[in-house]
Amino acid sequence: MAVLKTNEIDAFLRRPGERVGVVLIHGPDDGLVTERASAIVAVASGRADDPFSLVRLEGADLIADPARLGDEARTISLFGSRRVVWVRDCGARNLLPAVAPLLDDPAEGSLVVLEAGDLKKTAPLRKKIEDHATAIAVPCYADGARDIARLVDDELAAAGLAIDRDARETLEAHLGGDRMASRGEIRKLCLYAHGRDRIRLADVEAIVGDASALALDELVDAVAGGDPAVADRLFARLESSGTSASVVVTVLQRHFQLLERLRAEVTAGRKTPDVVAGVQPPIFFRRRAEIARQIGLWSPDRLRRAATVLDQALLDSRRLPQLAGAVVSAATLTLARAARAAERR
Repeated sequence: MAVLKTNEIDAFLRRPGERVGVVLIHGPDDGLVTERASAIVAVASGRADDPFSLVRLEGADLIADPARLGDEARTISLFGSRRVVWVRDCGARNLLPAVAPLLDDPAEGSLVVLEAGDLKKTAPLRKKIEDHATAIAVPCYADGARDIARLVDDELAAAGLAIDRDARETLEAHLGGDRMASRGEIRKLCLYAHGRDRIRLADVEAIVGDASALALDELVDAVAGGDPAVADRLFARLESSGTSASVVVTVLQRHFQLLERLRAEVTAGRKTPDVVAGVQPPIFFRRRAEIARQIGLWSPDRLRRAATVLDQALLDSRRLPQLAGAVVSAATLTLARAARAAERR
């Protein structure tokens, strides 16, 4: 049917429509994928916890039994409401054998919601759904500056709080890697400021200073900046706090893609400080010198090799979820050592 544009997504989340039979929600922002999938499921099923109108499946269930998806979608809801089948962790799994029959012969009165990760344009499932008349794809990319500002506005308005300008700049500089993580950090900050009418810079520094968003920034800089010991320690801390390995590797991928773009601009003749200062959303001012240093460490060839290491780590972590932590940890150390070797040269 279509690939939704950014300005069409919110309206679709509020009203998915009866003509849509299959929805694929995918992208590098795992938190946003989950948030949007939950929103569609809640609207379509009436109640996200209704066992008679909602069935939850995992991608692995359909690999073992592809016919199960069609069976569940064609089951009539006990109370006549719309039947919703929510499939999570589609990721790198090939679910096309399970989904294709529903695209060729749609199940009336049902909606299948597929929650996937970052799928390439050539991925069979994504390509099939984007080209089909009764299916729709909802991309979920990292929040930009406007998205982050709107998220902050919404959460502060709900909490009845205002925020100082410097506090807002500091907060927004450490959001955006993952929608659910960002929302969680803002809500935690609002809870910390409960009973007052305004959030100050000291509040942000006190609460967000040990948050996963800041720890991820520190990990990224340790990896790209060539400090294996710090990278190892920070990864262990993030893992123990509940941050998934897939979130870590996705954030690292995004950072190295940024370095690749900035390095290309420097190679084209622009000055490194100007390139770093022009990044949107802006890089937190305290990190700008470090990012400029990293641009000097990573040549185009090294950046291509880094992308390969991270792509493989993401794939292996999804194939072997029980070893995801070890896989991603090894990748972070490999890249940190490469950066340290480049600096010594």
